[in-house]
Amino acid sequence: MEEKKDEAPKKPNILYIDDERSNLMAFKASFRRHYNIFIADNVADASEILNENEIEIILTDQRMPDMTGVEFLQSVIPEHPEPMRILVTGYSDIQAVIDAINKGQVYKYISKPWENNYLKVAIDKALEVYNLRKENKELTKSLLKANQQLEFMLRQKLIE
Repeated sequence: MEEKKDEAPKKPNILYIDDERSNLMAFKASFRRHYNIFIADNVADASEILNENEIEIILTDQRMPDMTGVEFLQSVIPEHPEPMRILVTGYSDIQAVIDAINKGQVYKYISKPWENNYLKVAIDKALEVYNLRKENKELTKSLLKANQQLEFMLRQKLIE
């Protein structure tokens, strides 16, 4: 009998939206060994990627021509509430930070130009939170199912 080899763990899916292609290429080159990188230089392409893939982390530039990063993040929450959101910007606009937290449910705010090690740690921490939330959701679902089964068994005992 042949022993099953452990499969390599699935790399997390990261979506980065930025209207500057050089930033997209730099991000992909820096992080493709650690994550499955999806890139988009406009919100329409980013939305399509979100609809076709399970994305764990969304990074977006704040200042883009179509809409701001905060507006994009806010717009995807109804359809895609699970992904962790990171705002990346080269501008220190305090109102953008406040809006990001309040409207776009942003987990982290990163300044451009980013430092690769710092950004990797931020992404990994966001992935931890994502995975904990996912596990919590599954445990809650299992608990509700077990509770329903117990209630059913209790009703059966009361009827007898």
